[in-house]
Amino acid sequence: MQRPSTPPAESQGQGASSATSKADAPPPNPLRNVYFGDLHLHTRNSFDAYVFNVRANPDDAYAYAKGNTIRHAMGFNLRLTHGPLDFLAVTDHAEYLGVVQAIDTPGTGYSRVPYARDLFSSERAAILAAFNRFAESLSSGKRLPELADMSATQSAWQETIRSAERNNDPGKFTTFVGYEFTSMPEMRNLHRNVIYAGRHVPAMPYSALDSQSPEDLWHWMEQQRTKGMEAISIPHNGNGSDGSMFERTMWDGQPIDRAYAELRSRNEPLVEITQSKGQSETMPLLSPNDEFAGFELMTSYIGATKPITKFDGGYVRDALKRGLGVERQVGVNPYKMGFVAGSDSHNAAGPYEEDHYFSKVGVLDGAPDRRGAVPPAQYKSWDEFYAAGRILPVTSTWGSAGLTGIWSEQNTRDSLFAALKRKETFGTSGPRIRARLFAGYGLENVNLATHAGVRSAYENAVPMGGELAIKPGQKPEFVVIAMRDIHSAPLQRVQMIKGWVDASGESFEKVFDVVCSDGAKVEGATQRCPDNGAAVDLSTCEFSQDKGAGQLQGVWSDPEFDPRQHAFYYARVLENPTCRWSTWDAIRANVAPNPKLPLTIQERAYTSPIWFVPINAH
Repeated sequence: MQRPSTPPAESQGQGASSATSKADAPPPNPLRNVYFGDLHLHTRNSFDAYVFNVRANPDDAYAYAKGNTIRHAMGFNLRLTHGPLDFLAVTDHAEYLGVVQAIDTPGTGYSRVPYARDLFSSERAAILAAFNRFAESLSSGKRLPELADMSATQSAWQETIRSAERNNDPGKFTTFVGYEFTSMPEMRNLHRNVIYAGRHVPAMPYSALDSQSPEDLWHWMEQQRTKGMEAISIPHNGNGSDGSMFERTMWDGQPIDRAYAELRSRNEPLVEITQSKGQSETMPLLSPNDEFAGFELMTSYIGATKPITKFDGGYVRDALKRGLGVERQVGVNPYKMGFVAGSDSHNAAGPYEEDHYFSKVGVLDGAPDRRGAVPPAQYKSWDEFYAAGRILPVTSTWGSAGLTGIWSEQNTRDSLFAALKRKETFGTSGPRIRARLFAGYGLENVNLATHAGVRSAYENAVPMGGELAIKPGQKPEFVVIAMRDIHSAPLQRVQMIKGWVDASGESFEKVFDVVCSDGAKVEGATQRCPDNGAAVDLSTCEFSQDKGAGQLQGVWSDPEFDPRQHAFYYARVLENPTCRWSTWDAIRANVAPNPKLPLTIQERAYTSPIWFVPINAH
C-alpha cells in the first residue's frame, strides 16, 4: 500500500479578510441549540461543475446559504425560500481542482491542451463526453499527464480558504474549509469529504490522484493532526460503491485488524446518510421487513447507467451491524458512525426544498424535461415517450438535498466541530425536522420539550452519538423528541431502529414504532402505528392539515433487550406523505406525472445512533 509523503506546509488563508472574533458570538447555551447546514457542496472549481456550465464561485455558495439570490447555469434565480442555513462547507473535488476553469482561460498553459474546445458545450452529449474524460482518470487513479501542472489547483485551493474566512461570522453563520477526496476505483464510489476544524489547513489537499486508498488519506490526516490541522473525513454515497464502502477487509484484501479499526474510527466519526443521489441508510433487499426502506433509491453507479449488483457493504445500517461484528473480533468498531446529510449539489446551491427543486448538475438537469419529470418537447405524453423506447436519465432517480442538524452550544467553528466529533448530529432528507435522542436509566419522567428535561437528560443520560454502559439489573430507556418543519408536513411517527449481534456473531435488525401521531398507539403484534389517514391531493400537492403532529416525543424501552448483546439504536422520524419534486414539476407544466417515478414520498430525519455496551464487553 502506498503511504503518503510528509504533508505540505499548512496554509492560513493568506490574503483572507480576518474572520469575526469568537468573542463577538452570542454566549454559549449549555443545553445546546440546533443548527442546520450542508457539509457537501460544489462550485465552479470542481472539474465536473465547470463542465456542467456552472460558473458560481465559493462566495456565491455562501451567499446562497445566507439567503441571498444567485444565478443557475440556465439563467434563472436561485434563493432559499425556507430561510438561510446556519453553516456551510464548500467541498470541491481535490482532483483537477480549478483546472477546467484554467483550461477555459485564454493564455494559460492549460488552455493549450488539444481537447480544450471539446470541454465547453451546452449540449448533453458533449458535456457527458467531457465529464467522462476526467471520470476515466479518476477510475484509474492516474493523473492526465498534460494536466500535471498543479498551479491552478493551488490557486483554487487558496480561493476556497479565503472565501471561507471572508464568510465566517461566528454566532451568525459558520463556514468550514473542506474538499472532496474523490476515490472511484473502477467507478466504484469511495468518495469522502474532508472537513477542517479551523483555518489551519494544508497548503494543498490530498487527492485520489495521490492515492485511491482511503487508508492513505487517513494516515495523511494523522500526520496533519500532529501539526495542529484537525480534520474529519465523511464518506458518502455508499449506495454507489457496489458494496465496497463498508467492507470486512482492508485495502490490501486482508481482514480488518485492530489498527485499521482504530485508524478509521478516529478519522471517520460520521457518515452522510442521505443526499441528492439517494439515501444510503438501507434498501429493501437488505431490510425486507422495513416497509420504509425503499425511499429515494439510487441503484446505479455514479455518473453511469451501470447497475449496482452488490448492496451489502454499501449501506449504513448494514455497516453498523458489520461494525458490531468486527468489534467482537478485534475489540474496536470501525463503523461507529454518527449521521449527517448533505446536498452534493454542483450548482453552488443545494435543492433542499421539494417544491423548489432544481436538481444538482447544472444544465444537464436544470429543467424538468432534462430530469425525467416532464416529457421532452417531441413527445406529447409519457406513453409516447416509452413507446419510442426512450429511457429516463439517471437524474430522475435523484432526490432533494439533505441537511445536517447539529446540537451545539453556539454557532461557531469550535462548537460545531466538537459536536461533529462527538456525533451529536442528525440528518434529514431536506426539511428542517428537529430530532433529539438520549439513552440512560430511570428516564421515564424526562420531558425533552422543557429546559429542565433537557438538563436532566444531559446529567443522567448519554445523547445520540454516545455509548451507554450496562447497569446490572436495569433496562436502558430511550427518550426521543421530534419537531416538525413548519414549511413541511406534520410528523406521522417516530421509529427506533435496532441492530445487534448474538453470541455466534450473527447480526440482526428490527424496526419498532415508538411514538404515533393523532393519539394512536403502537399495535403490539406488528410494533407499528396504525395508518393515520394522511393524504395528498395530486392535482395541487396540498396535503392533509388535520393529520399528524407538530411534535412527537416519548420514552421507550426495548421489549427484547438482552444485556449480553452488543447493539445500536437510532431514531427515524417520518413525516406525512407529500409530493415528490417530480410531481411538483409535472403539475407546474400541466402534464401527467411520470408513471415510473414515485408520486409522493415521506420526508424523514435520522438521529445518530447510541451504542449499548454489554456485560463483559472488550
